[in-house]
Amino acid sequence: MEYLLQAENIVKKFATHVALDGVSISVPKGHIFGLLGPNGAGKTTLIRIINQITGPDSGSVLFDGQPLNSNHVADIGYLPEERGLYKKMKVGEQALYLAQLKGMSKSEAQNKLNHWFKKFEIEGWWNKKVEELSKGMQQKIQFIITVLHEPKLLILDEPFSGFDPINTNLIKQEILELKEKGSTIIFSTHNMSSVEEICDHIALINQSKKILDGPINEIRDAYSSNLFELQFKGNMIAFTNALWTGYELLEQEEKGGINKVKIKKISKQSTNNLLEAIIPHVEVVSLNEILPSMNDIFIEKVNEINQPQKEVI
Repeated sequence: MEYLLQAENIVKKFATHVALDGVSISVPKGHIFGLLGPNGAGKTTLIRIINQITGPDSGSVLFDGQPLNSNHVADIGYLPEERGLYKKMKVGEQALYLAQLKGMSKSEAQNKLNHWFKKFEIEGWWNKKVEELSKGMQQKIQFIITVLHEPKLLILDEPFSGFDPINTNLIKQEILELKEKGSTIIFSTHNMSSVEEICDHIALINQSKKILDGPINEIRDAYSSNLFELQFKGNMIAFTNALWTGYELLEQEEKGGINKVKIKKISKQSTNNLLEAIIPHVEVVSLNEILPSMNDIFIEKVNEINQPQKEVI
């Protein structure tokens, strides 16, 4: 696998506070990489190091195989959580100015801005001052400015902050479209729910340390609790009598003629064995594994790390 960004053993301290303690991440090209953790975990410090706003006390960062340097600034688009638009400037004027700072010509920037403003149906905002726009509107403008120069790496820090559900979905679809076009994206958030819809790979940071990373599907499979939801038509007693001994019945309910049960697999046998046992007795409607959410996994991992170690006698 090719990596666009590799940070190795990054350490950063501020006075007596350790912001990052030996953190390493590898961001695959063309993927959406979730940088996750609670507020104060160290995510923003790592992002500031990647953006060369500050430097690490130790460790190294490679960008596309080369040591990170000032020439890479134009290859990175950064949408910070704290918005940075000039409130008194007009929207169009400011967008043109910031696009040219990223190396775009005025005519190129104008053409691409016209495309994005039309796409987002915000042509009427061009001559408005930023202070006249809501937080969500300002966020839309800043998102456009961030992606306009088509950087190799996009860093989006809480990109859905300030958006209603409709605009959140709009930006989510734009992020997925950018990925399809080949962009590599770091998506930083403490909100785990949106991660599962868009991220391919994640790293969890807690209290300045990376505590988990990998492809999101592999992580969810690794933390699977072997729970399944089964829906069927037929007699509940017949089902429980046929239920294979490798499964434990945890919950059951009946609604509209369909029984829904939650069962736990307590052996290494496959679900085919279960289906073979019950199909002669009931009509199976659906069988789905209940995978843990990223929020569940994060809580479990943090509790595991924070659990006091037993002394060896």
